[in-house]
Amino acid sequence: MQVAVIGAGTMGNGIAQVFATSGHDVTMVDVSAAALEKGLNAVRGSLARVVKKGGLTQEAADQVVARIRPATAVADAAAADLAIEAATEHPGLKFSLFEELDRHCRPEVILATNTSSISITEIAARTRRPELVIGMHFMNPVPVMQLVEVIRGQATSDATTQAVMELATRLGKTPVEVNDYPGFVSNRVLMPMINEAVYCVMEGVARPEAIDTVMKLGMAHPMGPLALADLIGLDTCLAILEVLHRGLGDDKYRPCPLLRRMVAAGHLGRKSGKGFYSY
Repeated sequence: MQVAVIGAGTMGNGIAQVFATSGHDVTMVDVSAAALEKGLNAVRGSLARVVKKGGLTQEAADQVVARIRPATAVADAAAADLAIEAATEHPGLKFSLFEELDRHCRPEVILATNTSSISITEIAARTRRPELVIGMHFMNPVPVMQLVEVIRGQATSDATTQAVMELATRLGKTPVEVNDYPGFVSNRVLMPMINEAVYCVMEGVARPEAIDTVMKLGMAHPMGPLALADLIGLDTCLAILEVLHRGLGDDKYRPCPLLRRMVAAGHLGRKSGKGFYSY
């Protein structure tokens, strides 16, 4: 199967790696040639760690990379049997990309989005094939994490949902079907926890290290909420909380002022070198 992945960032290159590892040819599209090269280098680095652990031979890893073709135009997705959008979490950008994908991809092709919070129904409404639009929300880091949230929009067909559930299973993932409400399941539960942890920092309840230690040792979380927020990106966390707050109209989703201030300062977590921790 020929797969197009739109976006070469952390999620996009991870999705491209997973599909290529499963034997699919992948076109990884990004408007930035530098982002494409960075994305390919991320795939090489990820595969090198797998080789070092004995999970793949170097020859097999080289074949995975060879299956990923970089491209800088959405039109390069025209030959795809499946297109997955993994661009930045901004509604306007996603709507525009789906309008383009709808024009360039064959009418029978499923268009999936890796969005972590934006309405699948709204995205689908920008196309002439809403029954073939679906959420395919991978977790970060994509090659390691098992879960794929499969999100049905208002018009998503049973056949589309079944096809994507089966595909995720063939990729070695565990798909879970959910419906299209703000934040779906994962972020509707996760983001209020992260937000409350930020409030604990702002109010001086405890330092970030202490908060994360409580959650790791007391609640058996593999990573504390503030370290996880730094991994996700504080700007992404803020964007998701704003979707939840706006979409559900409940002040329990109101983003913490400290989170807003950190994002305004450019302290976005790992990707900027500084968030609740320094990297």
